[in-house]
Amino acid sequence: MGNFIQKHCPCLKRYLPCLFCGRNGEQEDKGGQVFTNLAAVNSDLQAGQKDIESKIKEKPLPKLPDQDLANICNFVALFNYEARTEDDLSFRAGDKLEVLSASNEGWWYAKLLLPQGSVCPGRKLTGYVPANYIAADQSIGAEPWFFGPIKRAEAEIQLLYPENKEGAFLIRESESVKGDYSLSVFDGASVKHYRIRKMDGSFFLTQRKTFKTLNKLVEYYCENKDGLCVLLRKPCLKIQSPATFDLSYKTVDQWEIDRQSLKLVKKLGSGQFGEVWEGRWNNTTPVAIKTLKPGSMDRKDFLREAQIMKNLRHPKLIQLYAVCTLEDPIYIITELMKHGSLLEYLKNDGGSKISLTHQVDMAAQVASGMAYLESQNYIHRDLAARNVLVGEHNVYKVADFGLARVFKVENEVYQDRTATKLPVKWTAPEAIRYHRFSIKSDVWSFGILLFEIITYGQMPYHGMPGYQVIQLLDDGYRLPQPERCPDLLYKMMLQCWSAEADARPSFETLSEELEILTSSSIHLPRPRPQDMNPQDAPKGHVLANMANGSCGVSQTPAVGVTLDTSGSAEGWYNSSLPLILKDS
Repeated sequence: MGNFIQKHCPCLKRYLPCLFCGRNGEQEDKGGQVFTNLAAVNSDLQAGQKDIESKIKEKPLPKLPDQDLANICNFVALFNYEARTEDDLSFRAGDKLEVLSASNEGWWYAKLLLPQGSVCPGRKLTGYVPANYIAADQSIGAEPWFFGPIKRAEAEIQLLYPENKEGAFLIRESESVKGDYSLSVFDGASVKHYRIRKMDGSFFLTQRKTFKTLNKLVEYYCENKDGLCVLLRKPCLKIQSPATFDLSYKTVDQWEIDRQSLKLVKKLGSGQFGEVWEGRWNNTTPVAIKTLKPGSMDRKDFLREAQIMKNLRHPKLIQLYAVCTLEDPIYIITELMKHGSLLEYLKNDGGSKISLTHQVDMAAQVASGMAYLESQNYIHRDLAARNVLVGEHNVYKVADFGLARVFKVENEVYQDRTATKLPVKWTAPEAIRYHRFSIKSDVWSFGILLFEIITYGQMPYHGMPGYQVIQLLDDGYRLPQPERCPDLLYKMMLQCWSAEADARPSFETLSEELEILTSSSIHLPRPRPQDMNPQDAPKGHVLANMANGSCGVSQTPAVGVTLDTSGSAEGWYNSSLPLILKDS
């Protein structure tokens, strides 16, 4: 439990002593995670406390929760939440709650604290709440302007929402210096970033003016511009509520649910596997429901893979909520993304609204989710624009990770001796030839995904049948540089398509490089192919292969590939267009 809090709710780790008290008062043994005195709590609270130093004294922590623990056991709601089951507790952003038990990961049992003297007849006052919707009272996490460990690029996206006006601001944890913070401010046209430094227990933007707490710093710059681009006014709106980790506390472990609790509302799409529907669970909760064609997968294989998938939790991964597998069709229930697949989203736009800046941000968000899978030693196997989903407010999440291991698909595939079928145009050569999957084969697929993003959903290797693609890759061919694709992005694609898997970058590296691009003003000229020296070409590029005489990974003839007869291959684009991103 302590590990869960430190991973998903880091601002709450200082409150473990009271959270690990059971509903009946008994203290649960959490193997050293419980702090033994309030001194540690007092120290960690410094950044967000509101002049309450005198209220918290160093003394031994009581073993049983009581009124003396109010200062550290009370929490503030960060978002609105409507109860999904009769066991849940509804609340509004700003409500105060007392956590009575945190024995269920992701769902805590809490009591709503009403203002003194108020009476609410018939209102439910206790129940389960999603842990990532609340923060400890008087902590920095409870402040409306604190956004935690979000990246610079995401801070810019949120501050640029139309609802935010000049002077909107947020404070986030610094990406580069652990323990420091950054102040991001919307000046009416763009977002500026300022490093908040710490020295001798004080916070400052400039050493001539220091503050004991972040609250004091914010109060000062709300009244004094003093070098900032504008006065701080209102905190950035927290428009996007986070996805809960499960449908309810009951589905944390019991995630085979009754299909009668689901209602299919609107068909969103269909494909080789079945259909995708917008639905509702328990008549309360919007969800996405994937209904699978009978025989499209083995139930035991799927359940084994789904158990792993359900425990993978990251803001840029679609959250698996539950399944219905006891009869056909199998249902997969996930969080709902309003705008469907990235592939259709790109095709429908065609460049009318989605700018190059947005495209780089799409890639950065996908790379962030894949970097998490990489850290968990998990392989996607079918990374493509069709398997990235689009939510509100420019949120992009990786979907269907791991399902390629159990699906039996018939879409432009090569079937090897292990009877696993692969989408040729997105699959690394070593995976096609030798069924050799790794996170590096996912990196190859990410390069194809980059191509899809930049071309607004064009088919890679347009007009080429699958067997020809395999042969061309063996001969060192790589997709040409698309129109409007900056050199740095094309170089990244070529690195992803290195013939040797170990030569491809990690997703951690890709994520970092794309994050830099999203928050920088960079001119990215395009070289013409005839100007490229073969000796200088990126490893894996067709010119580099010509220079060293290599023809790629294999010369084995390709067999068993269905044809793709669509269109024609794209040519080189010789103009030089800059990538200009918002100045920060």
